[in-house]
Amino acid sequence: MTLQPGYGIGLRRQHFSYLLEHGTAGVDWFEIISEDLFGEGGRPWAVAERVRREKPVVLHGTGLAIGNAAPPSRVYLEGLARVIERIEPSWISDHLSWGAAGGVYSHELLPLPYDEEALAHVCERLDAVQEKLGRRLLLENPSTYLSFRRSTITEFEFMNEVMRRTGAGVLLDVNNVYVSSVNVGLDPIAYIDGLNPAGVGQIHLAGHTRYPTFVMDTHVGPVPDEVWALYRRAIARFGEVPTLVEWDTDVPPFETVAAEASRARETAREALAAEASRARDAGARGSRTVAPSSTREGHVLGV
Repeated sequence: MTLQPGYGIGLRRQHFSYLLEHGTAGVDWFEIISEDLFGEGGRPWAVAERVRREKPVVLHGTGLAIGNAAPPSRVYLEGLARVIERIEPSWISDHLSWGAAGGVYSHELLPLPYDEEALAHVCERLDAVQEKLGRRLLLENPSTYLSFRRSTITEFEFMNEVMRRTGAGVLLDVNNVYVSSVNVGLDPIAYIDGLNPAGVGQIHLAGHTRYPTFVMDTHVGPVPDEVWALYRRAIARFGEVPTLVEWDTDVPPFETVAAEASRARETAREALAAEASRARDAGARGSRTVAPSSTREGHVLGV
């Protein structure tokens, strides 16, 4: 099954029993954490294969760490390749991040500086991974809690250049854009308006947790209003991009998360309708403009 623009949720263990009993109605597609399927069998595979028979799936990794000093391990890439061959995802994605140094693994998605050295490093690693897997990869923008003095370009410029050099795409996490805007002063509107539309292949929506001095990307609760507002902006710019709701903390019943995906569908339709109306109004104003004409004095008049 080929994934068309639609609205999905992440496959989470809290919903395994529901899916095995009731199936996948109410959701267009599912995103599976790649590493959850690195084992050869068991309940995760039983549920994943049930879901795959009914709906398209994509793979979303957390362990590639494309920004690590050392290249991704051969064992990891071989494991990912086996999962890809068996589950046949519509696409695969991971994060623009690093997470290990000197053999010590943080199990965190740590941010990179945005300069030419980091850009060349990420592109070299990404080229090798895409060649090894025979697949195009989408990279997700990080949620950030600090910035680097050595950065010379913005995050969206960095993402654009990665796309241009490697042919990879972007998984735009709108919640991460919001979180970073609060924590490090990133301009969320400039980010969305500056990102190359041609490379945006998927969108994430999620919730976050506010603390006195920062916001944390916790994937908890319904999608907040401020994230919906940015999502409308993104849909107006990028069109109807496949969208997924992440809800990983205090995970509620399946129907509750599916309802958030349905809300994303309705929000996107509203945003597209508003953008179409705006374009029609702009066209109507343009058609009422009087074409410039020469006067007897040789000047040009225009309204």
